[in-house]
Formats: sequence, C-alpha cells, structure tokens
Amino acid sequence: MEVVMNGLMTGVMYALVALGFVLIFKASGVFNYAQGVMALFAALTLVGIQNGQVPFAHLINATFGTSLHHFGWTVPAVLAVALTALVMVLLAFLIEKLVLQHLVGQEPIILFMATIGLAYFLEGLGDVMWGADIKTLNVGLPQGISDGIEEVTATWFGYGFFIDRLDLWATLIAAMLVAALVAFAQYTKQGRAMRAVADDHQAAMSVGISLRFIWVMVWSIAGFVALVAGIMWGTKSGVQFSLSLIALKALPVLMLGGFTSIPGAIVGGLIIGVGEKLFEFTIGPMVGGATENWFAYVLALIFLVFRPQGLFGERIIERV
Repeated sequence: MEVVMNGLMTGVMYALVALGFVLIFKASGVFNYAQGVMALFAALTLVGIQNGQVPFAHLINATFGTSLHHFGWTVPAVLAVALTALVMVLLAFLIEKLVLQHLVGQEPIILFMATIGLAYFLEGLGDVMWGADIKTLNVGLPQGISDGIEEVTATWFGYGFFIDRLDLWATLIAAMLVAALVAFAQYTKQGRAMRAVADDHQAAMSVGISLRFIWVMVWSIAGFVALVAGIMWGTKSGVQFSLSLIALKALPVLMLGGFTSIPGAIVGGLIIGVGEKLFEFTIGPMVGGATENWFAYVLALIFLVFRPQGLFGERIIERV
C-alpha cells in the first residue's frame, strides 16, 4: 500500500512536467524540448528573487571588479512566485517575438530544432544569471532537502505506512491545475483557438485567429506549469541543473497518455509512477535493483508498438 501511494504521488510530479509538453504540442503541433529547462529556469529565478540575489552577479563582478552578490533583502514567497510568473510571461513574449514568428508555416521538425536551441540557451542563461551551485527552495511547503522529508503516518486495515507531505501538496495543486487547464481548453474561446492553431497555422490565421497571441498565451501557461513543477521538484531535491533532466521522464508519460491530451498526461504520469515503484519493489531485488531508471522507457516502447497514439491521443489516419 505504501509503495502504491508513493508511486501515485511521484506520478503526479511527472505529470506536472508532462502538462507543459502537452500544452505546447496542442498549440503548435511540435514537441517542446525546452520544457524541462523552463522548469529549471523558473526555479532558479524564483530562488534568486526570493533571496535578493543580484542577476549576472559573477559577470558584473568580473567586469567591474566589484563584490556584489545580494541586494541585502529577502522577498516574501508569494510575491517571489508572482514576480517569477511575470518573468515567465515575459520569456514567452520574447520567444514568440524572436523565434516563433519567424517560423510560421515551417515544418514541425524546424520548430522542434528551435526548441532544442532554446533549451541550451536557457540553461546557459540560468547559469550566468544565478550561478551553478545547488540552491535550497523554500516557499512554505514541507522541505525535502534542508529539514528532512516530512511524512504523514497513517494506518489502514491494520498496516502503517508513510506519505511524503510534499507529495500530498503536489497532488492537490496538480489536481486543481489540471481541472483548470481542461476547462480552459474545452470550454473557452481561447482554448478552441489553441486547438485550431495546432491543426493548421495558415487556416487558423485565415479565420481571424491571432497566431502571435495564441503562442504567447500558450507559452505563458506552459511557463507557469514549469514554475509549479520547478517549485515541487526544487523543494524536494534542491534547485540544481540536473532538474532539467526531469523532462526525460516526461517522455514515457506522454507516450502513454498521448501528446494531445491533458488528462492523458495525468493518467500516464500515475501509471509510470505506480508502475516503476511496484516493479522496483517486486522485481528489482531479483535483477539487482535500479529498475526505476529504465522501466518507464520499456513500458513506453511497448505502447509505441501496440498503441502509438497513447491511451488518450488522437489516432491520425491519412488517405491519399
């Protein structure tokens, strides 16, 4: 029971990252390779703002011979999160202005390559702005790095088990976020426009849909989702550059749930989370352990063979 419960909580954390991929794919029809780095960049920016850290401090000090690193103040967590969200909106505007608007009508592979370049740029920018050292993130959630992982002890059917408090918070926040995103995509004018843009850029523009507005909106939402994921993962394991690798774990989630389904990202995340924990618990000792590193990818490979569109993805049939 403990393995399953903690697997569900881990799956929610995976699903948070996968949501960003789904949003970008629904709006542009391209896989956003930079989503994991966006979570890292958002977490780095949040820690920097909250601690009053001077952006580009190392570069400024090396250029002018100063020793300035902090402004000498700290920003409340709620205000720091709000300011970071504004930074992610500004980032979305710059991405659309400098990159996307020049690629309208191009093949999806061109847009995909652009997101690869964007990922490496953001990773380098985050390093230059805030430094490469591991940072502790504290926004009022239970800490997983500085204070020890806080757990809830419960007893069901005579068995005791532990659940990480941070995972409980992540589950609650993810549930509210997913409900809001599903309602937005299905029942709002902007949500329908987003789906239209994903089908055909030129056709969407021909009926009066602003491609620039949709892309800025969707990248802003994806940036906010990346911020939430960065907060959860950063609180759990510290803000470090390996945080960007969580995007790799989102790939099997997307393959299971489908690249175009918001609920599919959640279901896929839960399947991966529970599956890898149960597999490690039952089969891991027989094969020397460390099965969590590859179980998700093997499961995704099986899905690609028998159901390539995923559980909730749209099956595309082309006729000549």
